[in-house]
Amino acid sequence: MLKLLKNLRPYTLSVILISILVFARAIAELFLPTLMAEIVDIGIVTGNIPFIWKTGGIMLLVTLAGSLSAVASSYISARTASGFSRDVRRKVFHRVESFSLNAFDEIGTASMITRTTNDITQVQNTVVMMLRMMLYAPMMAIGGIVMAISKDPPLSILLVVVIPLIAGVIALIASKGLPLFTQIQKKIDNLTLVLRESLTGVRVIRAFNKKNHDAQRFDNANRSLTETAVKVNKLMAGMMPLMMLIFNFTTIAVIWFGSLRIESGEMLIGDLMAFIQYIMHIMFSLVMVTMMFIMIPRAAVSAVRINQILDKEPDITDPDPAEISEPETAGHEAQGTAQTTGKPEGHGKIEFKNVSFRYHGAEEPAVCDISFTAEPGKLTAIIGGTGSGKSTIINLIPRFYDVYSGSITIDGRNIRSMLQKDLRRKIGLTAQKSVLFSGTAADNIRFGDPSLPIESVKQAAASAQADGFIEEMTNAYDAEISQGGANVSGGQKQRIAIARALACKREIYLFDDSFSALDFKTEAAIRKTIRRNTEHAAVLIVSQRISSVMQADNIIVMDDGKIVGQGRHRELLKTCPVYREIAASQLSEEELA
Repeated sequence: MLKLLKNLRPYTLSVILISILVFARAIAELFLPTLMAEIVDIGIVTGNIPFIWKTGGIMLLVTLAGSLSAVASSYISARTASGFSRDVRRKVFHRVESFSLNAFDEIGTASMITRTTNDITQVQNTVVMMLRMMLYAPMMAIGGIVMAISKDPPLSILLVVVIPLIAGVIALIASKGLPLFTQIQKKIDNLTLVLRESLTGVRVIRAFNKKNHDAQRFDNANRSLTETAVKVNKLMAGMMPLMMLIFNFTTIAVIWFGSLRIESGEMLIGDLMAFIQYIMHIMFSLVMVTMMFIMIPRAAVSAVRINQILDKEPDITDPDPAEISEPETAGHEAQGTAQTTGKPEGHGKIEFKNVSFRYHGAEEPAVCDISFTAEPGKLTAIIGGTGSGKSTIINLIPRFYDVYSGSITIDGRNIRSMLQKDLRRKIGLTAQKSVLFSGTAADNIRFGDPSLPIESVKQAAASAQADGFIEEMTNAYDAEISQGGANVSGGQKQRIAIARALACKREIYLFDDSFSALDFKTEAAIRKTIRRNTEHAAVLIVSQRISSVMQADNIIVMDDGKIVGQGRHRELLKTCPVYREIAASQLSEEELA
């Protein structure tokens, strides 16, 4: 918690100002009972009306000053806590953005969302309480004790009995409540997880008639959270009546013994009234301290979870400026050859050299000893069974993951020696799962370059065979796409995603099983336009369809994380049993001949 509170440093002046205002409020509230005692003892008892008016006016001014201080301190505290949470939320978001996909696999998307929202809100609420009460409550308690003793030291002996009694009640309630607050935070996480799974998996749940089972899961998580919250609320609800009971008995004792001292002439009536108010201040200050220290452990749990994000170092980082390398000799030779022959040579040559990679927590590598070259101006296809490592190869190129051994170079330059933004600026990617964002169709297509003119957007849509259905939508390219593309079909999402990749001119294009939801005619048309629009770029296509890779310049056949064949279609039919088996399952005997 203390580590996270270091983010309050930019608000040091605000914290100092809050402290001054809180101090002024406490002094004002501690001064009022003394003024009231003087009105009773001097004004009312002696019938001194001018003194009553004068002292009453002072009380009004002190009350006004205390009220203004309270309002100002509350306002500044709220602004400071909101700014603090905004800064922490920004840091968490930027840190999460820098994580590799391994970190998302390890922590979980649902947990990251909860930490960015619920946990930071918990800490923010506690910071508001701390800024308003951390100084105010102790000052009121200590000031109340001092003022009570100054009014009548013998009667103040009651505090020796009352304060330990209150402290004991507070300690008992806190010892019972703090573990429950920790449980609540964990159960909120569990409820969020169940709810998120229910919402994202609603189609599967309905398809398998598991609505009752899913409702039972939610009810169990909800009931568990509710039961724990009820226990906490019972404890907290019981604290105030118990404190009021102690306060009332203390008041009775003060009035009893105070009346004896007044009767003996050792105490004035006004001082007794002031003494009662100081006792009230002391008790309610202790209650506020209790509430604060009950909130702090709950916020501490959230702070630990937030710090886990902030302290986690990204495992994929940019190189130091001194480590940024120039292209290797091979890259220069290629450029020299292009200049010599006069042939237009594209950029984006990808070379895998003995690359191996293992996912976090996996026992076996996902890909092992992968070596191949994807030349610019040529189409390289990757095919293989499910789980053979095709998508893993695609994800390694933009450094979504880092290789465990071996190297990947682009134009002779190791991708680890490049800035991530420079690397990804070379790549147009269509992921295996098409992701669209809320906004217009045009906004989704120009996602890589917001300044892209509408003519280029339309051209990219036409290349992806998406112009037809987009123009039929209301408002055409200004038609609204809902979150996740829920208002378009799977094939339409894929075509918009392909248009998004083609809209920005890149040196490398990666299509990770991007035609799976398309019919063969549409896919053939898209592949034709891709070849035409990317003639100087390196293009990698991952597919499980033979028809998608037959015309590729180089086909890489994957099986169990390894390359088992490499070449053109006709060559692989003769030399690669795995490829021949895949082809036999999809092509007729005439096509295989």
